[in-house]
Amino acid sequence: MMKNILAGTIALTLAGSGLALAQQAQQTPDTRSSRLSAEDLAAFTDARVAALKAGLKLTAEQEKNWPAVETAIRDLAKERADRMSARRTGDNAQRPAPDAIARLRQGSDAMTARATGLKKLADAAEPLYKSLDDGQKRRFGALLRMGGRPNFPAHGRHLQRRADIAR
Repeated sequence: MMKNILAGTIALTLAGSGLALAQQAQQTPDTRSSRLSAEDLAAFTDARVAALKAGLKLTAEQEKNWPAVETAIRDLAKERADRMSARRTGDNAQRPAPDAIARLRQGSDAMTARATGLKKLADAAEPLYKSLDDGQKRRFGALLRMGGRPNFPAHGRHLQRRADIAR
């Protein structure tokens, strides 16, 4: 008798969980519709720039170096948004999938573009960074790492560990 009750309970549990998963799958939005729009990305860039500036609490003298940093951050964000938009366009679906060598070349080109943008940001931020006190420098690094990443606390710790190892 106990075996029958146990078997029935297990069967009901499995059937119930299967129904719950099927129902949840039907309610999950299409991943294409849940992507961020260009307007969303622009809003997040605005928030990132505002958070960095507010977190630094710049003096009037430091404020003079801020516009170059803001422009470089916005340029990086625009380049990223453009790359994302290009990947989403419908003409990508009509082309055959690239072979391994083509993917390597595409990845290399993307890394080169990203490296160029980061170099521009570093060049623009250097005068401001040199004028910051130790607390501002610490906040600058933390706030810059946070920006643009959905899982920023873990991402920031990962980068910090890599930076510490490199020293």
